[in-house]
Amino acid sequence: MAHLTTSVEYALHSLLWLVDSDETLSTREIAEIQGISPSFLAKIFPRLEKAGIVSASEGVRGGYRLARPADGITFLDVIDAVEGDKPLFDCQEVRGRCALFGGNPPPWATNGTCAIHAVMIQAEKAMREVLAEQTLDAVSKRFGRKAPETYMADLREWFGERQGRRTARAGRPLREGPS
Repeated sequence: MAHLTTSVEYALHSLLWLVDSDETLSTREIAEIQGISPSFLAKIFPRLEKAGIVSASEGVRGGYRLARPADGITFLDVIDAVEGDKPLFDCQEVRGRCALFGGNPPPWATNGTCAIHAVMIQAEKAMREVLAEQTLDAVSKRFGRKAPETYMADLREWFGERQGRRTARAGRPLREGPS
């Protein structure tokens, strides 16, 4: 697990919008509600789909929805889907490069796991365990306890209006014929 990028943050926040949604949501709508780049978010969702976190549907009412229950999707699942399963630390074996060794380090200097690398392995293991315990469902519920009831109603209305616009646009002819 390398440095966690903005892609992870965007993915996690975006997935929270899908937790209690009965409708499919487009990446454009999800990006717009959050004030983030739709094109950037559109690059993230195919990774989430490939990992089985979301499923996509096409068409006017198409978009994304969670592919499995939110209590079965962990933060670690999302991070691995977006960033790949990369190590937190890439040991370069600096310990064998001491100038006193003249390019030929003695076995005592390089045998076994590097002590620094061992600490990093331990830290990564702990971090992965914590992330594997946190689900989208649990975090969504924490958020839901903070938000006033009217917020959720306003949110449903906001998404409903946008989905209605998608349907209305799809029903119009692409160009007007001669009159």
